[in-house]
Amino acid sequence: MKLIERNKSIITGKENLEPLYQYKNFPVFFGCVDTDPKEDIRVDMNWAICPESGIIQLTELVPPDLLYQAQHMDGTGSTWQTFYQVFADYVTAHKPKNVLEIGGGQGAIAEKFIEKNQDSHWTIIEPNPLHAGNDHISIMKGFFDKNFKSEDSYDMVVFSHTWEHAYDPREFIESIASYLKEGDKLVFAYPNLTLWMANKNLSSLNFEHTMLLTDYFVDYLLAEYGFRIIDKHAYKDHSFFYTTEKTATPQKAVQLESKYTEYKKLFMDFVEYYKDLITLLSSQMDSLDEVYVFGGHIFSQYLFEVGLDKTKVVGILDNSPIKEGKRLYGTPFTVYKPEVIRGKKNIGVVLKVGAYREEILQQLLTINPDVTILE
Repeated sequence: MKLIERNKSIITGKENLEPLYQYKNFPVFFGCVDTDPKEDIRVDMNWAICPESGIIQLTELVPPDLLYQAQHMDGTGSTWQTFYQVFADYVTAHKPKNVLEIGGGQGAIAEKFIEKNQDSHWTIIEPNPLHAGNDHISIMKGFFDKNFKSEDSYDMVVFSHTWEHAYDPREFIESIASYLKEGDKLVFAYPNLTLWMANKNLSSLNFEHTMLLTDYFVDYLLAEYGFRIIDKHAYKDHSFFYTTEKTATPQKAVQLESKYTEYKKLFMDFVEYYKDLITLLSSQMDSLDEVYVFGGHIFSQYLFEVGLDKTKVVGILDNSPIKEGKRLYGTPFTVYKPEVIRGKKNIGVVLKVGAYREEILQQLLTINPDVTILE
């Protein structure tokens, strides 16, 4: 497998990146599989920082067909379902008639939008769609890029938690800008990455989220490629919602200030936090008979890769039906429904799940009030 080199700053375009940190032999896929563990592929995850802008980015990227070999995100759980509904309502407020969604996954936003907008049509372009489509929702299998063409015209482009996956964020927004006409809307949800990193959210940066492209840089790129921000507001501690309009010319240039000192500290604090946490978790596990780790994805993989003791771990817990009974890639562990802990004594669950903590914590305690939560 040949990695994709990205040795230029994605903000300035200069080849002056400063090596920051390396995670050795990290699994390249964040989903669950039925294959033999011997088939798992691992590569070094190398992070660097641009001294001029402060953007943190991976310098070698996993080919998309390997990284996104299967859908591993189906939006299970009340936190995601509430988010989808709120964002669908946010889109509805603009009364679009023909929407193109980039990276629609399982189609949850589309479904919630169409429920209240039967006279509209929604098209999803997605490499691994979980939605089959219907009279109101069309599916296009593939990636959106500068070569995208469609016989249909759209009065709005929508995406949710997609831009942070782009290997070239400039090319991504430039492709949208060249596709939309003056006055068309781009409406999207974007993760609050500054807060995610500060809160030590394990899904902040990885082979899929290949850069710390915070909303500070998002605002800068929107202006540069001719998008006027009509609305931007925070959704809980989770995301930003944006409404933007395509203009004829780039917006007034924004003076880009370097985030080098701030973001380097944010990143290294994250790294050191998990080094310390692994020591704590390992000591907490000593007195328990069995331990599960919650999250059949990057949450658990990261903990194992930075040294979480596997000797007492018996499996992974997850609520997603597309993961149940499969093996978490990069580990020897099978994924089970949380119900598996019912009635067990002297059992613990490692729970480092970011914004989903309260939802999952209450579920685990309802199933087994005696469970020890390790965090």
